[in-house]
Amino acid sequence: MADAHEDNEHSPRILPDASASLAATAADTSAERPWPVRHLSPKIGEYVSRMSPVWVEGQVLNVKRWRHLVFLTLRDTDEQMSLKATLPAAEVDAMGAALEDGARVVIHAKPQWWMRGGDLQMVGDEVRSVGLGDLLARIEALKVALAAEGLFSADRKVSLPVIPRRIGLVVATQGDAEHDVVTNATDRWPAARFEIRRVTVQGPRAVADVVAALQELDAMDEVDVIVVARGGGSLEDLLPFSDEKLVRAAAEVVTPLVSAIGHEMDSPLLDVVADYRASTPTDAGKRVVPDAAAEADRLEGARALMVAALSTRVRRERERVADLRARPVIAQPIRMLEPHRDKLHHARANLRTVTLSAVARARGEFASAAASLRALSPQSTLDRGYAVVRDASGAVITSPADVAVDDELSVRVAAGSLTARVTDVAPAD
Repeated sequence: MADAHEDNEHSPRILPDASASLAATAADTSAERPWPVRHLSPKIGEYVSRMSPVWVEGQVLNVKRWRHLVFLTLRDTDEQMSLKATLPAAEVDAMGAALEDGARVVIHAKPQWWMRGGDLQMVGDEVRSVGLGDLLARIEALKVALAAEGLFSADRKVSLPVIPRRIGLVVATQGDAEHDVVTNATDRWPAARFEIRRVTVQGPRAVADVVAALQELDAMDEVDVIVVARGGGSLEDLLPFSDEKLVRAAAEVVTPLVSAIGHEMDSPLLDVVADYRASTPTDAGKRVVPDAAAEADRLEGARALMVAALSTRVRRERERVADLRARPVIAQPIRMLEPHRDKLHHARANLRTVTLSAVARARGEFASAAASLRALSPQSTLDRGYAVVRDASGAVITSPADVAVDDELSVRVAAGSLTARVTDVAPAD
């Protein structure tokens, strides 16, 4: 009664007929007409009670037995979600295996709403253990489906870089995998540099953490290869590395990917989708970098081969030069010119003879042409006493009618010219 009295002092007084003014449905409620908790909780219970029983899978936590009931928490294996559940102790005992924290089970249960506490609980009537065979069958079915999509095709895989600028490494926050990869890589290649992401590698957070680390490292330009390493574990511990979300994220990574989960018996799907599967983190550390000592030996061997090849080539060329120098045409080059010199001498003699003959013939032709020209030239006529008379304009006078008395004329004779004046004009008889 004291508690009821205190509640009445600190709570609004409600008239007996106040329920008549409550909103009929949730959609009709408002700030002025709210539902009290005692009214809402039963309605949630009514809604939940209409749900059918369901088979649900999860990981068992916080197992407690009280009389004929077993109380536990059923946690999702991939997400941070959980539900409370109860099971008949007889059903749990009938499993034939101890129900302990971390076990994976499938229970048949119906949701039930506890109105006073505001809790949702799964009330189960049957429970089955999820064995290794079931898990392997699921992984195999997923493997077949993803293979049909081409995620495991050899055409998608790329070669690892010879000398990576930086190695992306995804490892557990604690464990030997990081040490194994880093130590073996730096032992082989002291210049190896790492970009390390330490994440959760098992449990419900593993998939999201590993996917985020992969995407972050893939976006870094200097990271030339990514290694996902874990030092083995049970099949249940390695289930995140066969998760569909993680496998698809790994397939989308552009940077060459190395899977070093270290589980030889049952290879997780990450091994299949990766560009290279390392048997252990140690193997991954040796695979992503070259062996500096071996590379030095190879370099020395290559240098020796180059020196030998160059020496052989120089020796061969020297022998060729010696052979060329020993040839007569090189030893006495003047002998090569003797046939051409004789030929040139004969050609020059022939040219002289032909030239002299041509000149003599031309001279004779020239003398004949000169004699003919002189015979036909007006000068020869003048030489015989004739003259050429021209008027003042330079026109040749051929008739007395062409001049008049007192006209001044130019007279050309053999030895020169003279000027005359007309004193008389007489036509020819």
